[in-house]
Amino acid sequence: MAIERDSNLAHSPFELSSSVMKNPIDRRHALKTTLLGTAVGVFTSHNSEAKSSPTPPEIEGPFYPVTQQKDKDFDLTQIEGRSEKAKGEVVSLTGKVVDTEGNPIEDAMVEMWQANAAGRYAHPRDTSKAPLDPNFQGWAIVPSGKEGGFHFKTIKPGAYKVAKKWTRPPHLHFKITKFGFRPLTTQMYFPEDVELQKTDGLLQRKEKDAQILMIAKKIADGKYSYQIVLAKADQPDSPQQD
Repeated sequence: MAIERDSNLAHSPFELSSSVMKNPIDRRHALKTTLLGTAVGVFTSHNSEAKSSPTPPEIEGPFYPVTQQKDKDFDLTQIEGRSEKAKGEVVSLTGKVVDTEGNPIEDAMVEMWQANAAGRYAHPRDTSKAPLDPNFQGWAIVPSGKEGGFHFKTIKPGAYKVAKKWTRPPHLHFKITKFGFRPLTTQMYFPEDVELQKTDGLLQRKEKDAQILMIAKKIADGKYSYQIVLAKADQPDSPQQD
Protein backbone atom coordinates (compact mmCIF):
# COMPACT_ATOMS: atom_id res chain seq x y z
CA MET A 1 0.00 0.00 0.00
CA ALA A 2 1.43 3.38 -0.97
CA ILE A 3 2.27 5.79 1.84
CA GLU A 4 1.14 9.34 1.14
CA ARG A 5 3.81 12.03 1.21
CA ASP A 6 4.26 15.62 0.09
CA SER A 7 4.18 16.18 -3.70
CA ASN A 8 7.08 18.65 -4.06
CA LEU A 9 9.40 17.65 -6.92
CA ALA A 10 12.83 18.61 -8.19
CA HIS A 11 12.71 21.17 -10.98
CA SER A 12 14.58 19.06 -13.56
CA PRO A 13 12.31 16.53 -15.29
CA PHE A 14 15.12 13.97 -15.34
CA GLU A 15 16.18 14.45 -11.72
CA LEU A 16 14.51 13.78 -8.42
CA SER A 17 17.58 14.99 -6.60
CA SER A 18 18.71 15.97 -3.14
CA SER A 19 16.54 19.09 -3.30
CA VAL A 20 13.54 16.78 -3.04
CA MET A 21 14.87 15.33 0.21
CA LYS A 22 13.67 18.36 2.15
CA ASN A 23 10.05 17.24 1.83
CA PRO A 24 8.76 13.66 1.86
CA ILE A 25 6.82 12.40 -1.17
CA ASP A 26 5.46 9.02 -2.13
CA ARG A 27 6.65 6.83 -4.95
CA ARG A 28 3.31 7.05 -6.72
CA HIS A 29 3.10 10.84 -6.83
CA ALA A 30 6.79 11.36 -7.57
CA LEU A 31 6.91 9.04 -10.56
CA LYS A 32 3.48 9.89 -11.99
CA THR A 33 4.12 13.65 -11.76
CA THR A 34 7.56 13.25 -13.32
CA LEU A 35 6.07 11.41 -16.27
CA LEU A 36 3.49 14.11 -16.88
CA GLY A 37 6.20 16.74 -16.89
CA THR A 38 8.59 15.01 -19.26
CA ALA A 39 6.59 14.30 -22.39
CA VAL A 40 9.13 16.31 -24.38
CA GLY A 41 11.91 14.04 -23.13
CA VAL A 42 10.70 10.94 -24.95
CA PHE A 43 13.54 9.31 -26.85
CA THR A 44 13.45 8.81 -30.61
CA SER A 45 15.47 6.59 -32.92
CA HIS A 46 19.23 6.09 -32.64
CA ASN A 47 21.75 8.52 -34.09
CA SER A 48 22.78 6.75 -37.28
CA GLU A 49 26.01 8.75 -37.54
CA ALA A 50 27.45 7.26 -34.34
CA LYS A 51 28.72 3.69 -34.04
CA SER A 52 26.91 3.39 -30.74
CA SER A 53 24.14 5.56 -29.35
CA PRO A 54 24.72 6.95 -25.84
CA THR A 55 22.95 5.04 -23.10
CA PRO A 56 19.57 6.77 -22.53
CA PRO A 57 19.33 8.87 -19.36
CA GLU A 58 16.68 8.29 -16.72
CA ILE A 59 15.52 10.09 -13.58
CA GLU A 60 17.64 9.77 -10.47
CA GLY A 61 14.58 8.84 -8.46
CA PRO A 62 13.68 9.90 -4.93
CA PHE A 63 15.93 7.36 -3.18
CA TYR A 64 19.44 8.43 -4.09
CA PRO A 65 21.59 7.63 -1.02
CA VAL A 66 21.79 10.44 1.54
CA THR A 67 23.24 8.54 4.51
CA GLN A 68 27.02 8.21 4.35
CA GLN A 69 28.44 4.72 4.66
CA LYS A 70 32.01 3.44 4.83
CA ASP A 71 31.58 0.31 2.75
CA LYS A 72 30.81 1.11 -0.88
CA ASP A 73 32.84 -1.60 -2.62
CA PHE A 74 31.76 -3.83 -5.51
CA ASP A 75 30.28 -6.57 -3.28
CA LEU A 76 26.88 -5.42 -2.00
CA THR A 77 25.97 -8.82 -0.58
CA GLN A 78 28.05 -8.39 2.57
CA ILE A 79 28.90 -5.33 4.64
CA GLU A 80 32.45 -5.05 5.92
CA GLY A 81 32.73 -6.23 9.50
CA ARG A 82 29.56 -8.33 9.46
CA SER A 83 29.37 -12.10 9.19
CA GLU A 84 25.82 -12.35 7.83
CA LYS A 85 25.07 -11.84 4.16
CA ALA A 86 22.20 -10.07 2.43
CA LYS A 87 18.96 -11.92 1.72
CA GLY A 88 17.90 -12.67 -1.82
CA GLU A 89 19.13 -13.97 -5.15
CA VAL A 90 22.82 -13.23 -5.65
CA VAL A 91 23.64 -11.86 -9.11
CA SER A 92 26.89 -10.91 -10.79
CA LEU A 93 27.00 -7.94 -13.15
CA THR A 94 29.97 -7.39 -15.45
CA GLY A 95 29.93 -4.09 -17.29
CA LYS A 96 31.96 -1.89 -19.58
CA VAL A 97 32.04 1.88 -20.09
CA VAL A 98 32.80 3.02 -23.65
CA ASP A 99 32.41 6.10 -25.83
CA THR A 100 30.19 6.26 -28.90
CA GLU A 101 33.06 4.99 -31.05
CA GLY A 102 33.42 1.89 -28.90
CA ASN A 103 36.64 2.98 -27.19
CA PRO A 104 36.93 1.89 -23.54
CA ILE A 105 36.82 4.64 -20.92
CA GLU A 106 39.23 4.12 -18.03
CA ASP A 107 38.71 5.58 -14.55
CA ALA A 108 35.08 6.54 -15.06
CA MET A 109 33.33 6.72 -11.69
CA VAL A 110 30.54 4.14 -11.72
CA GLU A 111 28.01 4.59 -8.93
CA MET A 112 25.18 2.12 -8.40
CA TRP A 113 22.32 1.98 -5.87
CA GLN A 114 19.21 -0.16 -5.60
CA ALA A 115 16.37 -1.58 -3.54
CA ASN A 116 16.88 -4.78 -1.57
CA ALA A 117 15.33 -8.16 -2.38
CA ALA A 118 12.02 -7.04 -0.83
CA GLY A 119 11.87 -3.89 -2.98
CA ARG A 120 12.84 -1.50 -0.15
CA TYR A 121 15.53 1.19 -0.28
CA ALA A 122 17.67 1.92 2.77
CA HIS A 123 16.57 5.52 2.61
CA PRO A 124 14.72 7.66 5.19
CA ARG A 125 12.14 8.68 2.59
CA ASP A 126 11.18 5.13 1.65
CA THR A 127 8.39 4.40 4.10
CA SER A 128 7.33 1.16 2.43
CA LYS A 129 6.21 -1.59 4.79
CA ALA A 130 8.59 -4.01 3.07
CA PRO A 131 11.41 -5.08 5.41
CA LEU A 132 14.85 -3.50 5.43
CA ASP A 133 17.89 -5.76 5.21
CA PRO A 134 20.60 -4.60 7.64
CA ASN A 135 23.15 -6.85 5.87
CA PHE A 136 22.62 -5.39 2.41
CA GLN A 137 25.04 -2.67 1.30
CA GLY A 138 22.66 -1.11 -1.22
CA TRP A 139 25.14 1.41 -2.67
CA ALA A 140 28.50 1.03 -4.40
CA ILE A 141 31.04 3.23 -6.18
CA VAL A 142 33.82 1.73 -8.29
CA PRO A 143 36.16 3.03 -11.03
CA SER A 144 36.17 1.48 -14.48
CA GLY A 145 39.35 -0.41 -15.34
CA LYS A 146 41.87 0.03 -18.14
CA GLU A 147 39.52 -1.61 -20.63
CA GLY A 148 36.50 0.23 -19.25
CA GLY A 149 35.35 -2.75 -17.20
CA PHE A 150 33.54 -2.83 -13.87
CA HIS A 151 31.92 -5.54 -11.77
CA PHE A 152 29.26 -5.73 -9.08
CA LYS A 153 28.19 -8.66 -6.94
CA THR A 154 24.77 -7.86 -5.59
CA ILE A 155 21.22 -9.03 -4.86
CA LYS A 156 18.56 -8.87 -7.53
CA PRO A 157 16.26 -6.06 -6.35
CA GLY A 158 12.62 -6.74 -5.69
CA ALA A 159 9.80 -5.16 -7.66
CA TYR A 160 7.63 -2.61 -5.85
CA LYS A 161 4.21 -1.13 -6.44
CA VAL A 162 3.87 2.53 -7.44
CA ALA A 163 0.17 2.56 -8.29
CA LYS A 164 -2.71 0.09 -8.57
CA LYS A 165 -1.75 -0.93 -12.09
CA TRP A 166 1.93 -0.04 -11.97
CA THR A 167 4.63 -2.15 -10.37
CA ARG A 168 8.19 -1.08 -11.00
CA PRO A 169 10.24 -3.98 -12.40
CA PRO A 170 13.56 -4.87 -10.75
CA HIS A 171 16.15 -2.28 -11.73
CA LEU A 172 19.52 -0.82 -10.79
CA HIS A 173 20.27 2.91 -10.67
CA PHE A 174 23.53 4.16 -12.19
CA LYS A 175 25.38 7.45 -12.17
CA ILE A 176 28.55 7.62 -14.28
CA THR A 177 30.99 10.52 -14.46
CA LYS A 178 34.27 11.06 -16.28
CA PHE A 179 36.08 14.30 -17.15
CA GLY A 180 35.56 15.10 -20.82
CA PHE A 181 32.26 13.22 -21.03
CA ARG A 182 28.67 14.09 -20.25
CA PRO A 183 27.59 12.76 -16.86
CA LEU A 184 24.95 10.06 -17.12
CA THR A 185 22.23 9.01 -14.71
CA THR A 186 20.26 6.00 -15.87
CA GLN A 187 18.53 2.76 -14.85
CA MET A 188 19.26 -0.82 -15.90
CA TYR A 189 16.70 -3.61 -16.16
CA PHE A 190 16.89 -7.42 -16.21
CA PRO A 191 15.93 -9.30 -19.41
CA GLU A 192 13.66 -11.85 -17.71
CA ASP A 193 11.22 -9.28 -16.30
CA VAL A 194 9.43 -8.69 -19.59
CA GLU A 195 5.85 -8.57 -18.31
CA LEU A 196 6.54 -5.93 -15.64
CA GLN A 197 8.57 -3.91 -18.15
CA LYS A 198 5.59 -3.79 -20.51
CA THR A 199 3.62 -1.74 -17.98
CA ASP A 200 6.45 0.30 -16.46
CA GLY A 201 5.67 4.00 -16.81
CA LEU A 202 9.33 5.00 -17.05
CA LEU A 203 10.67 2.41 -19.47
CA GLN A 204 7.62 2.52 -21.76
CA ARG A 205 7.89 6.26 -22.41
CA LYS A 206 11.02 5.48 -24.45
CA GLU A 207 11.26 4.20 -27.99
CA LYS A 208 11.85 0.45 -28.36
CA ASP A 209 15.44 0.84 -29.55
CA ALA A 210 16.23 3.02 -26.53
CA GLN A 211 14.65 0.45 -24.19
CA ILE A 212 17.01 -2.20 -25.52
CA LEU A 213 19.99 -0.11 -24.45
CA MET A 214 18.73 -0.14 -20.85
CA ILE A 215 18.30 -3.91 -20.52
CA ALA A 216 21.20 -6.11 -19.43
CA LYS A 217 22.15 -9.31 -21.24
CA LYS A 218 21.93 -12.61 -19.38
CA ILE A 219 25.09 -14.63 -19.99
CA ALA A 220 24.41 -17.46 -17.50
CA ASP A 221 22.24 -18.19 -14.47
CA GLY A 222 22.72 -15.27 -12.10
CA LYS A 223 25.24 -13.58 -14.41
CA TYR A 224 24.59 -10.48 -16.52
CA SER A 225 26.52 -8.04 -18.69
CA TYR A 226 25.77 -4.40 -19.41
CA GLN A 227 27.49 -1.82 -21.59
CA ILE A 228 27.27 1.88 -20.78
CA VAL A 229 27.97 4.34 -23.59
CA LEU A 230 28.97 7.91 -22.70
CA ALA A 231 28.83 10.89 -25.04
CA LYS A 232 31.80 13.23 -25.13
CA ALA A 233 31.22 16.63 -23.54
CA ASP A 234 31.64 18.41 -26.88
CA GLN A 235 29.60 15.88 -28.86
CA PRO A 236 26.51 17.35 -30.55
CA ASP A 237 23.16 16.32 -29.13
CA SER A 238 21.65 13.17 -30.58
CA PRO A 239 17.86 12.69 -30.72
CA GLN A 240 18.07 10.41 -27.65
CA GLN A 241 19.71 12.95 -25.37
CA ASP A 242 17.99 15.62 -23.29
